[in-house]
Amino acid sequence: MDVDNFGGKLFLFVFLCNVYSVCTTTEVCSNSILPGAKGDAGEVGAEGEEGRMGKTGPPGLRGLTGERGEKGDVGQMGKMGPIGDRGDKGQQGTHGPAGMKGNPGTTCDCGRYRKVVGQMDINISKLKSAVKLLKNVILGIRETEDKFYLLVKEQRKYGEARLNCKLRGGSLAMPRTKESNTLLAKYISEADLTHVFIGLQVGEAEVGYMYVDGDPLLNITSWGLQGPHRDEGSCVQMSSTGAWSQVECGATQYYICEFTKTRKTPAIVM
Repeated sequence: MDVDNFGGKLFLFVFLCNVYSVCTTTEVCSNSILPGAKGDAGEVGAEGEEGRMGKTGPPGLRGLTGERGEKGDVGQMGKMGPIGDRGDKGQQGTHGPAGMKGNPGTTCDCGRYRKVVGQMDINISKLKSAVKLLKNVILGIRETEDKFYLLVKEQRKYGEARLNCKLRGGSLAMPRTKESNTLLAKYISEADLTHVFIGLQVGEAEVGYMYVDGDPLLNITSWGLQGPHRDEGSCVQMSSTGAWSQVECGATQYYICEFTKTRKTPAIVM
């Protein structure tokens, strides 16, 4: 009896195990659908609508230089440019053909013209003599080859005398040679004067005497000067003997103005 029960239970256990193994397989109990084999390629579909334009891509590489185009039409004329530099002188041209022979001239009455020219030369010489007389006697001007000198009989201080000569178109006299110094000394003597201002002053200690135009006086011993002495005045005067000496600039006395001759000498203000 016990053997029969054991055999029945064993059979039931084996049956249930087979049923369980069958139910747990994917082929029978699973709800998922497995893909089938790949089918044949379908027909090409119709062309779709044009899509939206995408973003601008990066610039491409520079292409090759194209062929040269045809010459265009002449453009409008622009504004005139600046005048250029003057060019080099060109070569001398060839001589032109000789001109036609002129008509014979008339006989010249040269004798009469020579007399007129000769009389003009005489008149010019007389005029020069008259001008020289006017300078030397009436105006009292003295001159050298390149200078005019005018003795001004107005007592002034040195600074005033210097300014007055400048306003007349010149400067205080600056004798630089023995000849000009002798001329001025004689000029002073003939005017019955003893001393006049000239264009010389005491400069810096290391310079000595200086002309009013800024040039230093060289070789002072040849002019009879022994200075400069600071306690004897900073200005210089000339005597009727031609000697120079220091004098106070605040003193008042006559003076000589100097004017340079030029091709067209301006009128001297008297």
